[in-house]
Amino acid sequence: MDLPSVNHFVFIPGVLLVGFALGYVFGAKAGRAEEQRRQKERKR
Repeated sequence: MDLPSVNHFVFIPGVLLVGFALGYVFGAKAGRAEEQRRQKERKR
């Protein structure tokens, strides 16, 4: 069995970092939207 190529050691962590970054951005956006929704609800 051969060892994975160097591309695997670059590509896989790169994809993971992109996934973490996208998750952080979308999660923060959803959190801010939820906080705004709760504030609007409190004002009623």
